[in-house]
Amino acid sequence: MTPHVDVVVIGGGQAGLAAGYHLRRLALDFVVLDAQAVAGGAWRHAWDSLRLFSPAAYSSLPGRLMPPQPGATYPDAQHVVDYLADYETRYELPIERPVRVEGVHRDGALLRVETDSGTWHARAVISATGTWGRPFLPAIPGRAQFRGAQLHTVEYRRPQDFTDSRVIVVGGGNSGAQIAADLAHDTDLIWVTPREPRFLPDDIDGRALFEAATARRRALDEGRVDTGGVSSLGDIVAVPPVREARDAGRLKASPMFDRLTPTGVVWADGVTAEADTIIWCTGFRPALSHLAPLGLRGPRGHIPTAGTRVLAEPRLHLLGYGDWTGPASATLIGVGRPAREAAREIAAQTR
Repeated sequence: MTPHVDVVVIGGGQAGLAAGYHLRRLALDFVVLDAQAVAGGAWRHAWDSLRLFSPAAYSSLPGRLMPPQPGATYPDAQHVVDYLADYETRYELPIERPVRVEGVHRDGALLRVETDSGTWHARAVISATGTWGRPFLPAIPGRAQFRGAQLHTVEYRRPQDFTDSRVIVVGGGNSGAQIAADLAHDTDLIWVTPREPRFLPDDIDGRALFEAATARRRALDEGRVDTGGVSSLGDIVAVPPVREARDAGRLKASPMFDRLTPTGVVWADGVTAEADTIIWCTGFRPALSHLAPLGLRGPRGHIPTAGTRVLAEPRLHLLGYGDWTGPASATLIGVGRPAREAAREIAAQTR
């Protein structure tokens, strides 16, 4: 028999758990389908040295403060994994895993969710799959001809894997700066950024970033001048390892190269550099292939929304994909508010 519920939540990472918390508070019948075999979402796959931008208390999901990590101002990824595992147990969230969603379809008054382990019918769906599963690689000339190793952020783990080798890290955001700082001591490193790196002031962390993103969304909603949000402050949070590498002169950026060769890279002025490995810290795209059967994308590939609700399919909500679906909604502290709004809207719709 095909299970029927009020809501299917797709994704059991931080956004899916925040949605589950609010759905449970509203007494809705729901299930969370998670493709991962265990709790922790994308945090389980982070590189070893990754740390949060904010103290634990400012990195919490709704209803439960993240406890501090002993001896650390900024918790590491394993601490986040432990917190998420405790969170879903504490609130007895109905999570099915591992379940991979293959497609969401319209089926009369319901939405049909096809998975690799069966079919679910729901009156509403919350897609909370994040971006980690869809890394972006730029179309740089010669990339297919490079004979060395090429990794994306998702595949990087530790600097010991590259000791004494020639590494080029590409990317001017937080992941690029953190991985470059990680490698700055034990490799022949070149850090390449599309533009001059913009470090935030050293005393700014995730707390200020969340406040800036929220202020920007409030201004836009009220028709006021765009404040610029987080981008107005800078691109890179100067967490301690980044700050130390920068201040030691080991984190100097080179401009973007023009193309790759079989053995390295070439800049527009003809300067070359040899490399054993290129690490692409070039971002992600929303992992939304499971929604393709609904035909929601506009001419530019974007799915129009009002808040989290999809305009062309109001039974569907998108949660945790960044400012597109809520201020700072791709962060632990930021996802709570849009999750609450989505749950309340679904409750009103289904009742």
